[in-house]
Order: sequence, then C-alpha cells, then structure tokens
Amino acid sequence: MNRFDTLFGLKGEAKIKYLDGDFQVVVPGDFVRCAVTDGRIALPDLRYWSVEQQEAYASAAISLQRHLELKAAKSC
Repeated sequence: MNRFDTLFGLKGEAKIKYLDGDFQVVVPGDFVRCAVTDGRIALPDLRYWSVEQQEAYASAAISLQRHLELKAAKSC
C-alpha cells in the first residue's frame, strides 16, 4: 500500500474475527489474505474460513486442502 491508496479510499488489509457463519471486522480494510496462498480476498468475496484456526481461504478447494493438512498434522 502506498500513499495514493489512502487518498483514493483503499484501506488495506482488514483484521477479522471469524465466527460460525459470519465474521466480525476488528480493523477495517478492503481485503484479507488467504492463509494458504497469501492472495488477497476482497471482503465482499470472503466465503471460506476456519473458526478454529482463525484463517481465511480463497476457495472451497483451498479450504479442504488446509483442513486435510491440519488433520494429518494432528494424527502424527
């Protein structure tokens, strides 16, 4: 983010508390980062997250991938 982002209304990365079926914006922003890909997810497009891990995911496939990784790590 640079100084022009502030001038044109871009707020940067939001801080979110992920809840069951909803999320709460703790620090306002325009996007969150995917926990797996580190890509930007615009808040209106945010559909997948983990309440337990407090992480956002860019897609259902990425969410499943992360779930399986965490499940495998717990069983070791």
